[in-house]
Amino acid sequence: MAMDKIMGKEMNTRRAILEALFDETAKSLLAKVKSGEATASDLNVARQLLKDNQIEADPQSNDSLRELFDSLPNFDSQKSLNAL
Repeated sequence: MAMDKIMGKEMNTRRAILEALFDETAKSLLAKVKSGEATASDLNVARQLLKDNQIEADPQSNDSLRELFDSLPNFDSQKSLNAL
């Protein structure tokens, strides 16, 4: 029984460490993005972190994402094919 308590404490300690690491990683990435200093690599790490944690955004309900989507160029696929 004592071994179970020790193992339980170790698991709780590991979980706490991993949660702290996750939190600090997320905070660091957010600070870089907000400051405008995020590199392409930082943005890729942030994207993967969101994806790995099943965090999705809907452009219909998110004004910032809608603005980003609206600012992207509209490529006419037919024009692109004709240019070749």
